[in-house]
Amino acid sequence: MSDANERWRPPSQRTKTGSPFVTQEEDREPFSTRPAAERRASATDLLQPIIRVEGITRDYPMGESVVHALRGVDLTIGRGELVALQGRSGSGKTTLLNIIGGLDRPTDGQVTIDGMVVSELPEAGLIELRRHRIGFIFQAFGLIPILTAAENVEVPLRLAQAPVARRDERVRVLLELVGLGERARHRPHELSGGEQQRVAIARALANAPDILLADEPTGQLDSQTGRTIMSLIRALVRSEGVTALVATHDPILISLADRVVTLSDGVIASDDLRGPA
Repeated sequence: MSDANERWRPPSQRTKTGSPFVTQEEDREPFSTRPAAERRASATDLLQPIIRVEGITRDYPMGESVVHALRGVDLTIGRGELVALQGRSGSGKTTLLNIIGGLDRPTDGQVTIDGMVVSELPEAGLIELRRHRIGFIFQAFGLIPILTAAENVEVPLRLAQAPVARRDERVRVLLELVGLGERARHRPHELSGGEQQRVAIARALANAPDILLADEPTGQLDSQTGRTIMSLIRALVRSEGVTALVATHDPILISLADRVVTLSDGVIASDDLRGPA
C-alpha cells in the first residue's frame, strides 16, 4: 500500500487490484462517521450476496476417528441482513463462523466475501481481512483488563494505523452509539457484564467493517441485559449498514433476525426468512 491511510478507507472504496485492501481514490477521507449503508450506496452491485459459502466441509481428526463438524454447507447472505444461526451444541455453528471469518480453514469447499475467496488467502491476507472487513463479538467479551473502555475500542484503530485525531473521534462516536459515552475511562472490572459486551461491540465496529460475526454474544448475560444487547445489534445493523451473522440460542435475537438458519450435525436443516422486525 502506498500509505498507511489507504488501509483505513471505507470498504466501498477498496479494490481487489494488487492487495485486496487498496483503495482506488487517493483523495478520499480515510474515515467517515456516516452510516456504512450511506457510504456504500455507490457499490457496483448491492444485490450480490456479500457472503457466499459453497460446499464447506470441516473434519477434525480425533485419534483413529474423524469428527465431521461441517458436511457440505451452502449458504448465501445478502448485504445488510441480520442472520441468526441456531442449533444444538456441536452442530457446527462456531466452526462455520470461524471459517467465514478466516480464523479456520475448511477441509473442502470455499468461502467468498465480496468476490474475494477467503479460503484461498494466505495468512497475511487473512489478517488484513479480519482487521479491516470483519468485526468479531465473542461470548467472553475479550476485553483487555488493564485498558479503559475507550482504550479497548481504540486497539483495532491503532493496528490499522489510523491518525490520532480520527482514532479519538471514532472511539467517542462508538461509545456514544452503544450508550457508554460517560464510561469511557472505566476499566472492564468497573463495568457490568452488559456494559462490557457493549464495549466489545463498539470495538468490533471500530474499523467500520462490512460484516459482524458474533458467537453467543448473550451467553454470559441475564435475560434483560441480553435483550438490550440483541436490540442494539439489530439497531446497528440498520444504522451502520453492516451484515451480521450471529450464532445464538437466544429466542430474543432469533425473533429480531431477518433470517434464521438452523444447523444440525454439520448440515443446514432449515433456512427461514422472517419479515421485518
